[in-house]
Parts: sequence; structure tokens; C-alpha cells
Amino acid sequence: MNRTSQLLLTGAHGAVPQPMRCSRRSTRWPCWGAPEPGALTTTVINIRSDTAVPDHIVWSLFNTIFMNWCCLGFVAFAYSVKSRDRKMVGDITGAQSYASTAKCLNICSLVLGILLTVVLIVLVSTGS
Repeated sequence: MNRTSQLLLTGAHGAVPQPMRCSRRSTRWPCWGAPEPGALTTTVINIRSDTAVPDHIVWSLFNTIFMNWCCLGFVAFAYSVKSRDRKMVGDITGAQSYASTAKCLNICSLVLGILLTVVLIVLVSTGS
């Protein structure tokens, strides 16, 4: 006893029902036939790769606490937080822009902080 099952496949020109014959004698499982080779269409799913945008928030926090000459560390911290917010929203370009600004401010703050600390140590040690 043959069961006839129809499998609905989407072809290039719309939905066309294709009759499939079941050669199984079991009635427990549905009968699925092999589709015709040209009847299937492919689906492409583009998965957005997460680009890692460093926000430099730890470095900015360090500069805010220890190397805060001319408030550059605090400004760098503010840009780092803006970068993290933009990354959470999904604005990768804005996040990269804020992260670049925070990086430049962190470099300036660190260099200026080290130079001024060395100058202060030299002045105190020489008694000038």
C-alpha cells in the first residue's frame, strides 16, 4: 500500500507542489522524498562580524586617578565612556572615532604626567 505525500518546494518561479511517493511500509514516520535537483533555492544569511573596538576605559581610569595633569585623564575617560556607549548602540564608526580620541588623550596625559613627575622629583632632590 503506497502513500502519496506532497512536499511544497519553492522553485525559481514560485511555489510548485511536487508529488512524492513513499516506498516505506511503516506508517509511524512521515514520508519525505528527495527533491528534484533544480527545485531548491539557496538562502544566504550574512552574519555581521563583531569588530573589536577597544574603548581604553581602564587606561583612562588609571590616567584619571594617577596622571590627571590638566584634566586630560578625565577628558579621556569621558571619551572612553562615549566610545563604549556607541559600541553598545551598534555605531561602530562613532565608537572608533571616540576610542581614537580617547587613545590620543591618554597618550598625552601619560607622557605629560611622567614628564611633570620627573621634573618635580628632580627639583625636589636638587633643592631648587
